[in-house]
Amino acid sequence: MSPASFLVVPQWQGSGSSRAMRLIDGAEAIRGDLPANATHAVAVPAAAGEALGTGVLRYSSLSLVRELAAAELAVLEAPVVTIGGDCGADLAGVQHAVQSHPAGSVAVVWFDAHGDLNNVSTSPSGAFHGMVVRSLLGDGPDGLASTGAARLHHEQLVLAGTRALDDGESAFVERMGIRVVAPGEFDDPEALVRAVEATGATSVYLHIDLDVLDPSAIDGIGFPEPFGVSPEQLTDAVRALRSRFELAGAAMTEFAPESPDAAGRDLSVILRVLGSLTAPLKNGAAAGSPVGGSSSTDHRPRHLSTDTAPPDDVR
Repeated sequence: MSPASFLVVPQWQGSGSSRAMRLIDGAEAIRGDLPANATHAVAVPAAAGEALGTGVLRYSSLSLVRELAAAELAVLEAPVVTIGGDCGADLAGVQHAVQSHPAGSVAVVWFDAHGDLNNVSTSPSGAFHGMVVRSLLGDGPDGLASTGAARLHHEQLVLAGTRALDDGESAFVERMGIRVVAPGEFDDPEALVRAVEATGATSVYLHIDLDVLDPSAIDGIGFPEPFGVSPEQLTDAVRALRSRFELAGAAMTEFAPESPDAAGRDLSVILRVLGSLTAPLKNGAAAGSPVGGSSSTDHRPRHLSTDTAPPDDVR
């Protein structure tokens, strides 16, 4: 692997799943295969936390984790790969990358089956993992929403592999003209390169929620959606982006295995994806390389509720 730094953030408080604490096990399973001398960790509080009137469940813990992660990021050698945890685990990672580069120079590619574009008023659950991108765009409670130089502009955002949007998210995507590269477009790994080129960015931050993968490729995800991308398509796309743009940072999130044995079965896929993020690029390894067929022929994200009401234990 390359000299990237790794920051393990086993945050579970942003998840709306009743099995959210499996995210801790997932982060620790991945940590076991990372180079110890380049790996650091955030001590995520055990307490669930309180909403404190913000409309975001477990807000107090989430804002504390963001502060702790930001302090670690300030002293780590870039690029930093954050290992979650829920999708909010790299909130500070994205903010750090954006504010550390010239304005408009970083595009965020959000590899995720879902949009994560709800805000407090549209979220059916109040779970933060469905609001992370909206907070990165500046729409969220104090302590979570990006401000100043850390705020991401919607023109610098690319949704990748997205195929399930809530109605409010879909309306927001259409209203703001946010770029979406759906699973059916991953046949050509250059599709994402072109989408990022259209932003004018020179660097990329790559957020990878493992549910971007087709459920046939990985078991340990909490919110699987059919017709996702294959591991080969994902790794080819990541290498294509890295071959064209500076890597400003990255994250891998939402690994929630049922057991240690189940984690072991998924780790081979996960490590391949991590390798595409950090291994030295070989000549011709990305651009123009052939990939397998897509698992979906429909390039449009479905419009349906993916952010359900919270389970009883988090109401």
